[in-house]
This record gives sequence, structure tokens and C-alpha cells, in this order.
Amino acid sequence: MREWDFPDFPVAEGLRRTCARDPSRMEWLGKLPELVHELAERWQLTPGPLLGEEDTTCSYVAAVTCADGTPAVLKVAMPHMEGEHEIAALRFWDGDGAVRLLAGDEASGAMLLERCVPGTPLHTLPEPEQDVIIAGLLRRLWRKPPAPHPFRPLAVMTEAWANETLANEAVWRDPVLVREGLRLFAELPRSAAEEVLLATDLHAGNVLRAEREPWLAIDPKPFVGDPAYDATQHLFNCLPRVMRDPFGVIQRFSDLLEVDAERVRLWMFARTAAETADDWPVDPLPLARLLAP
Repeated sequence: MREWDFPDFPVAEGLRRTCARDPSRMEWLGKLPELVHELAERWQLTPGPLLGEEDTTCSYVAAVTCADGTPAVLKVAMPHMEGEHEIAALRFWDGDGAVRLLAGDEASGAMLLERCVPGTPLHTLPEPEQDVIIAGLLRRLWRKPPAPHPFRPLAVMTEAWANETLANEAVWRDPVLVREGLRLFAELPRSAAEEVLLATDLHAGNVLRAEREPWLAIDPKPFVGDPAYDATQHLFNCLPRVMRDPFGVIQRFSDLLEVDAERVRLWMFARTAAETADDWPVDPLPLARLLAP
């Protein structure tokens, strides 16, 4: 296991940058080599190269080979509120539309996962084709977990985002839009007609071509709540197309998902209006104004 020993432990640059912003995450990063070595010994893994280095910002992800020759992926998630129950979600779905969990360690956030081969991301396909595949996966993932279960309501995440935004009131550029977005962050979770287990972060970069199925979802950030919310992340990853025809694109994707397009629009407005702008690769304000109630 010498490849994983100090001091030449490989870490994606995106993960290093994320951890550099927070002392507690730097502490976690410092302990990562020993943890990965211990997991390799426990699960009898032979190390391989890092995976998805250009996109990996919140986890250590590497190819591995199990003792029986099975190709797999070792993932150790950085401690993060939104991804807290990823292992439980993958156990619940048990490979139905999502990558299969081979082993998991909740205490460390470590996962041994089915390796998607060839692992080509869905974003290599045109966006209208992505819509169809992501809609099909989400409809399979949307199931109500039986009680008792560990999953938190979606309102927990929207409340956390609202608190971040309220703490930065001094930099709000359009207070009227922000306050309406915050109102919807509180109202939309309460008014959902049904609640299911959501992926919350399913977009074309988190869907990989595989052998067991044509495409499998990875990297869920599970919460229980309104299915219409789960349309938003994919659409935000298609922003130029959405900006050209926001209502038409929302309607088409909502129809594929069999959810209420008006609720999708309201969720997208709430997120563009009330999430902190630092979290966006582009300015969300123009889209918020287009989608405003």
C-alpha cells in the first residue's frame, strides 16, 4: 500500500482548495492519508489513480481493486452538512438507478463503491438527451423511505441557506427579490403534496455511463422533500439554454419528471434569489428576475 503512504499522498487540487478555506477541513485533510491507508487494509484494496480530479472538490475519490479482483471506487467524503447521509441513501436505493454501495463506514464518511465503466459523464451528450436520462433516474430514486430513517427534511437545508443569506444582508443587491426567495425557502417545503427521498444534486456531471446499466447516478446529497426541488440542479447546469427560454425549458423537464412546472419555477426562483451569490459560477440575479413571481 505504499502508494497511499505519507508524504506523497495524492489529492485532487480542487479538494485542496476547498479545504484551504476552513481550518477544520484542513485538519480533516491532514488525517486523510492515515484513514485511507487503514481503509485499504480493512477492505483489502489495491490502490489505483485518482478519479475525476478536475471535478472533485469535496471528496477523495480513487480507483481501487478488491481482493477478488473486482474494480471499485474508494470515496472518502469531506465532512459536509448536505452530504451527511450519502451512505444511507445508497444503501436505501441498493443500486436501483444509483451506483451500488459495496461497503460503507458512517463514522469516517468512507465508501467502497461500484466502479462505473467506462465512467463517461452524461454531460458529453446534448442537453435535451440529458433531460430524458436524468428524469428517468430521478423518477426511480424518488421513493418514500420507511420510518424510522435517518434522512432530514429538505427544510433543514433551505433553512441553513436562508441563515447564510440573512447573515450577509449588507451585500444584498435586490432586497425585494431576496426576501421573496427567503419566504419561498420556508413555504415550499411545507406545501409539498408528497415527500420522497431526493438526490438534490443530480446533474449531468453526477451521472456516469456504466456496464450494469447504461447510466447510474453518483454523489447524492439526500434529503426528504418535494420532488419538484430535484429538477433544479440539472437545470442550473444548463443555464444558457434556460436563460434563452426559461419557461419552455422548465415545462419540458417538468413534464419528463411528471411534476408541477410552477413549483419547479418557484424553486428555481427561490434558489437564484436567496442563495448566497458566492456559491454560483455566474451571476444568478438575471435569472431570478426572469423567474420572479
